[in-house]
Amino acid sequence: MKKLLLTTIILLCVLVNTSRALVYIDINSPSLRAVPTAIYDFRGDPSGRELADIIRADLQASGVFEIVSKQTYIESDLPAFNPSNWIPLGIDLVIKGAVLKENDTIVVTAYLYDVVGATVILKKQYRANSKFIRPLAHSISNDIYKSITGEDGPFRTKIAFVGKKRGKRKIYLMDWDGKRVQDTGITGELLTSVHWSNDANRLVYSAIRGKQWGIYIADFKTGREKLVLRSRGTNIAGEFIPGRNAFLFSSSLKGSPDIFVYNIKDNTKSRITWNRSIEVSPTVSPDGKWMAFVSDRAGTPQIYVMRLDGTRLKRISFVGGYNTSPDWSPKGDLIAFSGLIGGKHQIFVVKPDGTDLRQLTQNGNNEDPSFSPDGRFIAFVSDRRGYKAIYVVRIDGRIIGQLTHRGIEALSPEWSPNKIF
Repeated sequence: MKKLLLTTIILLCVLVNTSRALVYIDINSPSLRAVPTAIYDFRGDPSGRELADIIRADLQASGVFEIVSKQTYIESDLPAFNPSNWIPLGIDLVIKGAVLKENDTIVVTAYLYDVVGATVILKKQYRANSKFIRPLAHSISNDIYKSITGEDGPFRTKIAFVGKKRGKRKIYLMDWDGKRVQDTGITGELLTSVHWSNDANRLVYSAIRGKQWGIYIADFKTGREKLVLRSRGTNIAGEFIPGRNAFLFSSSLKGSPDIFVYNIKDNTKSRITWNRSIEVSPTVSPDGKWMAFVSDRAGTPQIYVMRLDGTRLKRISFVGGYNTSPDWSPKGDLIAFSGLIGGKHQIFVVKPDGTDLRQLTQNGNNEDPSFSPDGRFIAFVSDRRGYKAIYVVRIDGRIIGQLTHRGIEALSPEWSPNKIF
């Protein structure tokens, strides 16, 4: 296996001036209205247009901003800003920027203006290698988004997934928008259940090598892979537990699959579920105290929640007869899962107490949901176009994009924690 590689982009961000630290809108409000926003091509270098295009795509996809066509702009570029030019157009925010190229380095200054308040919300300078235009643009998008909402967006994250190409399975990484796909070099006859560590420096996953299911950890800091557990039966990795150097997994070593905790520091495992039924696919609440999982103890696979100490078991899925692949939102408010209804698998979300069930997808089979770190987006696998690809849906049910395409069968997406990559 080749050396694992996860390129970290170092952006030297210098805050030049912030006029106000103010949450402009509440993204959790049921009456959220997308803010009309003008974004100019950044001036000074040809890369400025590419930067602006990426920022436009990021912010439009967020559902928080409504990007207005450049053809409507009547104001000149920097340094001009006059609110009276924008109020008649109904535009609330204006984004401008300048790019300076210094050998292999680009220096970008971004400006965010509030039309109604007639103020500069954000003025910030960024420095990066010129070959890292995309991650730099995603960082600018995140800073603009956070200036308006008070929260980080998903723009600087990665999605790990299993890709099957010409009969071989590997783990790949890609940006949140499906760009900059990286081959990690991780392979296996069968490869599944990929999960990020809490610091985004490691992946835990399951693979068949030498005719046995093993659980492995890949460390992107050291570039090494370690076999953690291998035995008879199936051993399927689950999520890392927040605040602990441990992860959940399911194993059939004792017979029917049950759920265990694996402590990495001392290489010990402890059993959580003790049932003759199948217990698999554990996902952890953000406080590290609860898990959701799949059990067929009622006769068909259904979603249950339970404390990690084995108490307070409760079934929360009742739609259809086959519900799998739960994922607990990092915000703690929702659990996503795949449910079979009308002969097709669809993505649902439900509150951890089992209330407020909503169906997010409609077309084709849709499986393996994974929340973004801000809890507002879900990556999932769909065959709606005749092949398995990864898509992203907002929790309001709007599909915002297809990330992978024909030529690679994409499986098991897993969204990273929020980090600059």
